[in-house]
Amino acid sequence: MQLDPIKFFHACDPSRTLQISKPEDRKYYIDFASVRGGKIIKRLERTILNRSQLGEPTCQLFTGHIGCGKSTELRRLQAELEDQGFHVVYFASTEDLDMANVDISDILLAIARQIALSLEPFKIQLQPTRFLKIINEAKALLTSEVTGLTFQAPDVEVAGTGIKLKKEFGIKRDNDSYSIAFGLGELTSTARNSENVRSLLSQHLEPRVKTILEVINKELLEPAQKQLRDQGKEGLVVIVDNLDRVDNRQKDGSKRTLPEYLFVDRGDQLRQLDCHVIYTIPLVLAFSNDAEYLKNRLGGGNDVKRLPMVPIYKMDGSDYGEGIQLLKQMVMARAFPDAPPEQRLDFVDQVFDSPDTLERLCRIAGGHSRNLLSILHRCLEEDDPPITRDCLERAIREYRDSLSLAVEDHEWELIQQVAQQKRVSGEKAHQMLLRSLFVFEYDDPQEGRWFEVNPALQETKQFRGQQFRGQL
Repeated sequence: MQLDPIKFFHACDPSRTLQISKPEDRKYYIDFASVRGGKIIKRLERTILNRSQLGEPTCQLFTGHIGCGKSTELRRLQAELEDQGFHVVYFASTEDLDMANVDISDILLAIARQIALSLEPFKIQLQPTRFLKIINEAKALLTSEVTGLTFQAPDVEVAGTGIKLKKEFGIKRDNDSYSIAFGLGELTSTARNSENVRSLLSQHLEPRVKTILEVINKELLEPAQKQLRDQGKEGLVVIVDNLDRVDNRQKDGSKRTLPEYLFVDRGDQLRQLDCHVIYTIPLVLAFSNDAEYLKNRLGGGNDVKRLPMVPIYKMDGSDYGEGIQLLKQMVMARAFPDAPPEQRLDFVDQVFDSPDTLERLCRIAGGHSRNLLSILHRCLEEDDPPITRDCLERAIREYRDSLSLAVEDHEWELIQQVAQQKRVSGEKAHQMLLRSLFVFEYDDPQEGRWFEVNPALQETKQFRGQQFRGQL
């Protein structure tokens, strides 16, 4: 079997999320459940399946380090639920929302837009009278308040005729899911392009969140789910990815951070959608003083499901052999996706100059899948395989130096505390270590949850200097 360098290069793109429903992507997927503390995705799936039998909606929370593989796992969940007969709406919220400036109304309308878009192929009949009224009122407000702002209805070609028609909002049409999706998309894109427009729209919509929820449930979710079931579907599931990337800044006029405001203070509103919903939330919230309040208010009493790193060491410092082997499989599956797993390592000499180079790559990434792929991709940008140890060390040095430059002087002491104690407290300073990927979370079969310093930081002079001072 011969390596295809171009295909391997594209397969290692760290910005790419595997879509498990696609056969070619499924070949790249490695199941890390056995070393991550259990079948987390299976727990999400079983909750939806069981509660669906009772006709009850669910709201579940999912978190983990940014880049640890949450999106890939959620795509897997989407594929499995679709195989069970559910209509699943998965979307990355970063495509619709400004993560530095987002409100509850923004999230709800983004969800409504994505649901409406997904319904178009199913010919779902809606009567969104109040929904279109909300859209038109918002557009009218912005048009009257902001000089020069106009909204253009799209030209829509009537299939098979070549004739293009202008869609006017507020009028009954055959495809009202399109009207909702386009109208909301128009508002969203206009607001994202202007801070003043965004502020004005928020002031108008936030006091109407209760009404927005009622309209989404009555005019969109209720008729859509009924008609989907009539078409043989089991129900509707919405997966809102990337909300864990909400900026950790202070909320305007509040002592609370934006994630605390959205998910804790107002989490009960996000839970009121009458369908199954999964939200990704920032990892720091799972370790805050509000963790229990968050679980009860937004999660409906269910715990927050966390996706830890793939362990390369146990808590006592000994090697975690299974974790390292699975990471090697992750790399080699991208090089030889058609090879049986037990044979992939036989071809390692086509990808690396030695098996030790592959092991070095897996260890320095600390079980963080995107970091591993980023370092690997950096090597492939420099030269074709087989990757030499010198090339890998240059990529590691660049990653290590970039990471260490982001560490402030006072944070080195906190990092050293984590190295010694293997835990993270609820203090905001420690939470920042998680958010910045200075510290990783792992799960040990015997010891449970524990924390370790990013292996790249452990190789820096600053970290070693802290260790030396601690020994004096």
